[in-house]
Amino acid sequence: MVIQKILPHQEIVILCIGSDRSTGDSLGPIIGHQFRNFISPGIYLLGDLNQPVHAANLNYCIKSMQKTFDNPFIIAIDASLGKEDHIGMMTLGSGPLKPGLGVKKKLPEVGDLHITGIVNSSHDMESSTLQTTRLSIIFQIADAIVLALRTFNDDYYIQQEPELSYLLSQTS
Repeated sequence: MVIQKILPHQEIVILCIGSDRSTGDSLGPIIGHQFRNFISPGIYLLGDLNQPVHAANLNYCIKSMQKTFDNPFIIAIDASLGKEDHIGMMTLGSGPLKPGLGVKKKLPEVGDLHITGIVNSSHDMESSTLQTTRLSIIFQIADAIVLALRTFNDDYYIQQEPELSYLLSQTS
């Protein structure tokens, strides 16, 4: 997997996709809700329990990001369906996320890097699959992804710190 590098001074947008109205699709908003208090300068969060980014507003959100940010690095996060023995696992991939793929929705691809949490099985492809997803699985995956984002956030901030220290010493 080749991961695009984050450029110096490039803004980072963490885009948490999903709906708060379906247990199986609530992974993104729950991650956004849990992570919102850990945002540091240069990192932005879109999608949480109060303002979810979902199928009905994803196009608007993408257009809004294009107007607001100049070439941001987007980390897109969403729930996914997979094999029965993969439930509870996460995937990390380079390139855009394809939201809605597991439920056969045609939505725009988004992101430079994507993270998914496999929340249920795709074996029957019934519409009730997301409705019957266990909330405990959602929270286990959300906790793990938030921990990873917090670690990334701390590392990102530390990497930026020497430059900030240099700027502060030059103005003193």
